[in-house]
Amino acid sequence: MKPWAPGEIVVDPNGPEPLYSQVARQIGAAIEDGRLPNGARLDNELDLAARLHLSRPTIRQAIQSLVNKGLLVRKRGVGTQVVRTKVARPLRLSSLFDDLSELGDKPESVVLVNQIEPAGDEVAERLETPGLTHVRRLKRVRSTGGEPLAIMNNYLPDGIIDPADDELRDKGLYQLLRSAGVRLHAAQQNVGARQATDEDAELLHEQPGAALLTMRRTTYDDAGRVVEYGWHVYRASRYSFNLSLTNNV
Repeated sequence: MKPWAPGEIVVDPNGPEPLYSQVARQIGAAIEDGRLPNGARLDNELDLAARLHLSRPTIRQAIQSLVNKGLLVRKRGVGTQVVRTKVARPLRLSSLFDDLSELGDKPESVVLVNQIEPAGDEVAERLETPGLTHVRRLKRVRSTGGEPLAIMNNYLPDGIIDPADDELRDKGLYQLLRSAGVRLHAAQQNVGARQATDEDAELLHEQPGAALLTMRRTTYDDAGRVVEYGWHVYRASRYSFNLSLTNNV
């Protein structure tokens, strides 16, 4: 496949589709089919506008629409670059690390919290262990392709695993649980949405108030014991859940 060039863009000034949308649609198609690979840099707005004989505000609006979709990212000192398309994750008993690895990505993690702390009433209730005194709390930022994707918070009953930060950076939580002999069996999961807080925005490179997906999950082993409770937030511009439905009637 030959490399993409801005000259491939064809706009119809008399058509019903806005000019910026025509430009964005054609750049987006080049990203989706691989002509513009991950990491490729676009010409600056002035050069693109001159090549396409369009105004700079039109080009800026086209690029911003693709930034909003998670297909482009603006980096200071670098310019506008292509980033990986949105991760579409199936709803199944697997970790984000597992799913990203299966998609051929190399997951990266920043460990913010990895400690034993007293278990409050709410956490003990979530872990379905009345009288639980201590839990392991984890907080990580999961990235792929150099771009943050999710903030992951997890609570585990103390003693199930004792991971070092290096292990949490290199492996997924479920991988560590399986390595410790935990047999994951089932989970209860809730998916929702909310707006990004200031902390979310800083960690995920989003704007405060940006749309985020949320997930809460309680995971059980084959003996019916809760082995972890997690609540995570994901960038809606880079992430989605896939759900298959069947008719059992």
